Amino acid sequence: MSTNCNTTSCQDSPLIGGVTITSKPKINLLGLDRKAMQDFFISIGEKPYRAEQVLKWIHFQGIQDILQMTNVGKALREKILNIAEIQIPTISYESTATDGTHKWVIRLMDGNCIETVFIPSETRGTLCVSSQVGCTLNCDFCSTGKQGFNRNLTSSEIIAQVWLAVRSLSKKQGSHDHAITNIVMMGMGEPLLNFDAVVTAMNIMLDDFCYGLSKRRVTLSTAGVVPAMYRLGEVTDVALAVSLHAPNDELRNILVPLNKKYPLNDLMQACKAYFSKDKRRYITMEYVMLEGVNDQPSHAEQLISLLKDIRVKINLIPFNPFPSTIYKRSSQTTIDRFQKILMEAGFNCIMRRTRGEKIDAACGQLVGQVKDRTRRSERIKKSIASTSYAPTHLK
Repeated sequence: MSTNCNTTSCQDSPLIGGVTITSKPKINLLGLDRKAMQDFFISIGEKPYRAEQVLKWIHFQGIQDILQMTNVGKALREKILNIAEIQIPTISYESTATDGTHKWVIRLMDGNCIETVFIPSETRGTLCVSSQVGCTLNCDFCSTGKQGFNRNLTSSEIIAQVWLAVRSLSKKQGSHDHAITNIVMMGMGEPLLNFDAVVTAMNIMLDDFCYGLSKRRVTLSTAGVVPAMYRLGEVTDVALAVSLHAPNDELRNILVPLNKKYPLNDLMQACKAYFSKDKRRYITMEYVMLEGVNDQPSHAEQLISLLKDIRVKINLIPFNPFPSTIYKRSSQTTIDRFQKILMEAGFNCIMRRTRGEKIDAACGQLVGQVKDRTRRSERIKKSIASTSYAPTHLK
């Protein structure tokens, strides 16, 4: 869902850069990457270089009022205003944890809310961005998944999270210089099930006239939508992370049900192909540590066998609890033991430090306010409780 049109009645209208051009409603320029912005100006009889000017005003300067774009002629500004706008959602709530993690709840035009999180550290500032309202997947250890799903975000709603975070952080720091050095598509939703809008938004993140981030500093995280992984490799080479969480198909079918459609063998082949042209790049394998479920030495040995031929680094994630969850976090001793087995096998394996847990901003805790259309939570809980992989306290 990559359209920025704010209505469902756009039939018989021309498409410019994937965006429907109509006299009503107006085009939201916020969600256009450089190619789409150039197409927009060409379509109204203007030179394509105007795209760079407008992109810089919107994203670098943070200007929302088209009339303030002073190096664009007055007549052109008025012409743009007749057919376009810069529409940005509102922040309905924000909170900062004692560790500096900052969370924004962003209210969209349709009343849905999404969450965006900024995680500062000594060497970087990472912004975690959402791609869907809720999530189409039903990974049972993830609070976002238990909220169900409403719809995909548009490219303008995705990049708006960056726009708002940059402005918000600049005010707090008393400087126009923002602290965002990295962006991860690891918020609410499965990015590869909203392919076009996510790629467009990432193009804006990477553009030197917008946010100017390196391809190594923009990371897309996927649960393993295999066909879209191959497609992604054809259009970009941003960093890639895979939500793995299990070393065998039987367990992963439970924890990450998408595995039933794209099993581990297919997923591993897609991982090998993604950076096949760049032997220096690694894929991050994300592995949440669930007590008594996937954290035993036998699981570590299976993981070694699974990943032995792939350039990866393994990120162990302590489980972050949320209300009604059936899971518990693995003990630090268990995590240390698991990590040691992997490192002794030659893997680069780190444990992710839990950040923002007290404000429900940690990994797997983002929920927003989703008008769920799936009603999946109780169904999944009963399913996991009946299996041999159920945590001890559920058996």
